[in-house]
Amino acid sequence: MPKLSIRDLDLNGKRVFMRVDFNVPLAPGGQEITSDKRIKAALPTIQYALDHGAGLVLASHLGRPKGKVNPEMSLKPVAVRLSELLGKPVAFAPDCVGPAVEAMLPAPGETLLLENLRYHPEEEKNDPGFSAQLAKLGDVYVNDAFGTAHRAHASTEGIIQFLKPAAAGLLMEKELTYLEKCTKNPAHPCVGILGGAKVSDKIEVIENLLKFADRLLIGGAMAYTFLKAQGKPTGKSLVEADKVELAKSLLDKFGDKLMLPVDHIVAAEFAENAPNEAVDEIPDGKMGMDIGPKTAAAFGEVLRSAKTIIWNGPMGVFEKKPFDKGTIAVGLAVAESGALSVVGGGDSEKAVKSAGVADKISHISTGGGASLEYLSGLVLPGVAALTDKK
Repeated sequence: MPKLSIRDLDLNGKRVFMRVDFNVPLAPGGQEITSDKRIKAALPTIQYALDHGAGLVLASHLGRPKGKVNPEMSLKPVAVRLSELLGKPVAFAPDCVGPAVEAMLPAPGETLLLENLRYHPEEEKNDPGFSAQLAKLGDVYVNDAFGTAHRAHASTEGIIQFLKPAAAGLLMEKELTYLEKCTKNPAHPCVGILGGAKVSDKIEVIENLLKFADRLLIGGAMAYTFLKAQGKPTGKSLVEADKVELAKSLLDKFGDKLMLPVDHIVAAEFAENAPNEAVDEIPDGKMGMDIGPKTAAAFGEVLRSAKTIIWNGPMGVFEKKPFDKGTIAVGLAVAESGALSVVGGGDSEKAVKSAGVADKISHISTGGGASLEYLSGLVLPGVAALTDKK
């Protein structure tokens, strides 16, 4: 059932407790933000709430302070940057719960950013008492932090036991809309692209995608485990020896849908601009670093005829040139397909940007782990807890 959206709420005069993802990268020392894209991603929902007469309490984690106060992981620089982006003051609380915070609660049109939720160990433990303290700070709850939706924490799930209605923010709503479009009755042909290092990270994704995808293209180091399962030489390539039998069973079960590399770019060492060559079979003493040109062409042919594309993970060691060519070729094919395309976060986002086609992708997810779990068919606690639409 669809979840309640912030658009469905009467916000006028209400205090909104909004979970956002302000887990931004900071320069050493914790005073300077090196990328504000996560802050900018939350701006539409923040502005919507303010424009509709709400007082706004924003809550986020930053880094992994492990339940202790760490000044290098303070959200104070975020309050400064958010104030600049909004063009109005953003108050900053010294903590995220307690009397001092309650004394600072915002009036309609005002914004208060709480200090790092993870300074309290109760946040990650989903402690009911801590959840209740957070709930005292709002009249309604909005979750716009898709990147933490796969965590059952106090600010993403526990608080909703004490604070309802609970709605999705605009960014969360967009994430769910696109993920649902490509997994629930997608337009066919539906093609999945999986890369990255480990089969073990993607087992559930493979099995779930193949319930509705017509083809699954496998690249990256995880392909070598599958090639090993086929009895093909893998040289010094990264192979998960304990997952070869699993790869074999997946090939036996889904072999007609799985598409593996037919050639490879190999090198003797893991280094930028290492001497390399394209080969059909990986020789001893060499390791696979990228898909080869024949594979890139074959993958491209499948992708250009697709109507729905789901992409998670690069095709090779794309951060080291010239081993980015396979990922770039795949990115260009996705862009040229005109298909509804959804790309998982993290390395997948970097791969799309390195291919120069980010503006041609329908949706680039802001949550790598969350999108991966969604594509695995797992329930995301932060989504499941939101109020259902009637």
